[in-house]
Amino acid sequence: MELIAQGSLPPVKKRDAGTSVGIGTITDALLEPFCRLLSLLDEPEAIPVLGPLIQREIHYRLLMSDQSDHLRQIAAVDGHGYRIGKAIDWLKTNIASPLRVEELASRVQMSTPSFHHHFRQLAGMSPLRYQKWLRLNEARRLMLNEHYDVTTAAYAVGYESLSHFSREYTRMFGESPKRDITELRKSAGKL
Repeated sequence: MELIAQGSLPPVKKRDAGTSVGIGTITDALLEPFCRLLSLLDEPEAIPVLGPLIQREIHYRLLMSDQSDHLRQIAAVDGHGYRIGKAIDWLKTNIASPLRVEELASRVQMSTPSFHHHFRQLAGMSPLRYQKWLRLNEARRLMLNEHYDVTTAAYAVGYESLSHFSREYTRMFGESPKRDITELRKSAGKL
């Protein structure tokens, strides 16, 4: 967004309205910073300094790619993509909060039907399903990286029922939370 605001990129070409999701070609110029960003996992002390710089380079490379028009449309402040992005930011920040779609739509100044339509178009799923996806992935991260137990992770991301959390987790990841984390740790140890 910042790179677009600076005005140092080529102008946007007109394109047909359609889906905001597209498939593009990954070039070496784009792949290389992704690899560097991943390699920072081996030196966590460098992440706060180098991470934002590499992310900025990735944003630049994406904005110069064949997907530039799609990305700019999503980021346009007056567009639906920007509003949906704000809603997604709210969901991430308030991961444990109950979701009322009508309130979230109102928060980003959209009608509920329009919000549902554009959210699904951009995220590929409904707002409620997206919240579930966010919560389950965050719980997985907490258990794997922060060593939370299953109960603490479930409650930390907003689940009120441990059995409900376990059912949804198993449905999404194919294993119970405890077994999944054990297997992921074993796999990581083999690397």
